[in-house]
Amino acid sequence: MEEREYRGHVVVLPYPSQGHINPLLQFAKRLASKGVKATIATTRYTLKSICTANVGVEPISDGFDESGFAQAKNVDLFLKSFKANGSRTLSELIQKFQDYGSPVSCVVYDSFFPWALDVAKQHGIYGAPFFTNSATVSHIFCLIHHGKLSFPLKLETTPLLIPGLPPLNFPDLPSFLKLPESYPAYLAMKLSQFSNLDMADWIFSNTFEELEAEEARSISKLWPAKLIGPMVPAAYLDGRIEDDKGYGASLWEPVIEDCIKWLETKPPKSVVYVSFGSMVSLTLEQMEEIAWGLKESGLHFLWVVKESEQDKLPDGFVDSTKENGLIVTWCNQLEMLENQAIGCFVTHCGWNSTLEGLSLGVPMVGVPKWADQLTDAKFVEEIWGVGLRAKEDDKGVVRKEELVMCLKELMEGKRSQQIKKNASKWRELAKKAVSEGGSSDKRINEFVQHLVQG
Repeated sequence: MEEREYRGHVVVLPYPSQGHINPLLQFAKRLASKGVKATIATTRYTLKSICTANVGVEPISDGFDESGFAQAKNVDLFLKSFKANGSRTLSELIQKFQDYGSPVSCVVYDSFFPWALDVAKQHGIYGAPFFTNSATVSHIFCLIHHGKLSFPLKLETTPLLIPGLPPLNFPDLPSFLKLPESYPAYLAMKLSQFSNLDMADWIFSNTFEELEAEEARSISKLWPAKLIGPMVPAAYLDGRIEDDKGYGASLWEPVIEDCIKWLETKPPKSVVYVSFGSMVSLTLEQMEEIAWGLKESGLHFLWVVKESEQDKLPDGFVDSTKENGLIVTWCNQLEMLENQAIGCFVTHCGWNSTLEGLSLGVPMVGVPKWADQLTDAKFVEEIWGVGLRAKEDDKGVVRKEELVMCLKELMEGKRSQQIKKNASKWRELAKKAVSEGGSSDKRINEFVQHLVQG
């Protein structure tokens, strides 16, 4: 017998990358804080990187237990292997919990894994996909899946006019939809998210009603998503989960003390924090332009450059910027964004980073490179008014002059005050959404209540 009575048992299955583990693990923590037994089912390779107090962690297999994705020859092979091995081992895990007297009520799975819904239904339990990107981006892919939008998207068919969404010009569209031949496996995965959505018991989206109100109304006609975000650790929002300052998962070793000590020596709102996330790999040319742009701005900067990217830094750059800059291989981004010395966030506009910037009220300079980042960057600048999107040249490179102009404008230009005001507004709205009685909190409570009632 279990020592305590839980309000249902939810197994949460993330795609095994940092940007997907974080929000799904945070959702598991939210459920646990409401009395639900929550278990993360993750690959054997990522198992050791997850450590959190109130959420169980159990292994399943993607077929590449030694090195994960790096062990696979390509994306297509990885996804096929994950479907075959993941389906089997997830099923075994559900059965194990049944045999141990802790039956699973629902599988909440990363929307990249529609096969997980089939596994849930085979066991006669609930299944719910979790979309880790914006509701807007999900809706665009959903329309294409249902044949309601011509594809591939072409320059002459833009701006794209979709009810409930702002007009989307060609540079605003997800790269998978403009150049489908460049990312066939990723595109297939994005479209497969909607293959069995009609069988799902709930559909969760990591956004909140205030952020995508018009979009949510339009989306509900095609797929009734429950907006339950932002899935950001509670310490930075409502504070209702004790000691919740980090996600509880890191595939890289963060450099923390050096960052904090360095930031303590800088005036408030004077530092530019630069990070392009866990997936983006900049070209050598783009890396050099970012580097010299930061130097020429004359501003203090903290730049996260992954170990695999360090050799792209220009010769002499590190030595020549020691007075103004600090370069680290990885850090706890939320701790950096919360620090009073940070005045601006140069970001790739991945959805997690965008939500973190919004939740911490930090103005952003968007340098999107691929996938959904392009759409997110449009919303950052034009819809929410919390930043600027750096413009690329004909070669797809943001030049140093453009970066300097954006940084100067954001830190001290004419639009600076309004952008900072907007950023503060969205921070409060994000906090309100997940606080007791907020829009996202209500949706999570409804889900938990349904689990209790069976």
